[in-house]
Amino acid sequence: MKIAIMTDIHGNLEALQAVMDQVKSVESIFVLGDMIAMGPNSNEVMALLREDARVHMITGNHDEAVVSLKKGNGHPASYVHTREHHKWVASQLEQTHADYLDALPRERVFSIDGMQLKGIHYHIPEYKKDASILEEPFADIVGESLDNVQSLFGDYEEDVICFGHHHPVHFFQDHRHVYLNPGALGVGKDDKARFAIVEGVNEKVTVSLQEVPYDKETFLRKMETYDVPQREVMLRLFY
Repeated sequence: MKIAIMTDIHGNLEALQAVMDQVKSVESIFVLGDMIAMGPNSNEVMALLREDARVHMITGNHDEAVVSLKKGNGHPASYVHTREHHKWVASQLEQTHADYLDALPRERVFSIDGMQLKGIHYHIPEYKKDASILEEPFADIVGESLDNVQSLFGDYEEDVICFGHHHPVHFFQDHRHVYLNPGALGVGKDDKARFAIVEGVNEKVTVSLQEVPYDKETFLRKMETYDVPQREVMLRLFY
């Protein structure tokens, strides 16, 4: 069985389209949150994902923050630097997509050739498992190293831990786990969209890190044409 792992699409339709063209033969697609915001095409990204029956999503911090605003429940205090942008995304987001995101779980577990694969946007401490986004449940980001991912995910029961949130690629193994972050699909300073293929064979997993070029010029032009709020900061920091 082959599973495509994607995360942090962030409203980048061009990057998502490039990747979807590459995963036509996989049985399942596992999307690990932050489908929306930052890029200009949150509605189009959600529509493309939702129309594919192979896609299974979980929610990320940007998804939850935007939906919280759309529901009138407020916005996390430390997200002040994204508030103007999230308000714009919330005002644009179709209600059907907001309702869909609101109903998503924060984690999913798949069985792959006798092993358990867990997807979570990022580590959430046990005492915050049911906390709202206003309580900022996701752990602080740590650097990409085996020691750091073990400190976050080492106690998880599943064999393969897939996550996102931190945009660089993470791929580490120890005697208990495979730790995989395929890298942000829709965020990067180059023109590559990143994802991974996980395959189970004889109770072992193989991981293939993938990247494909996408039409970044069109993406950047849309950021200007749509007058995306706070785009100057996002472009400088992430694109």
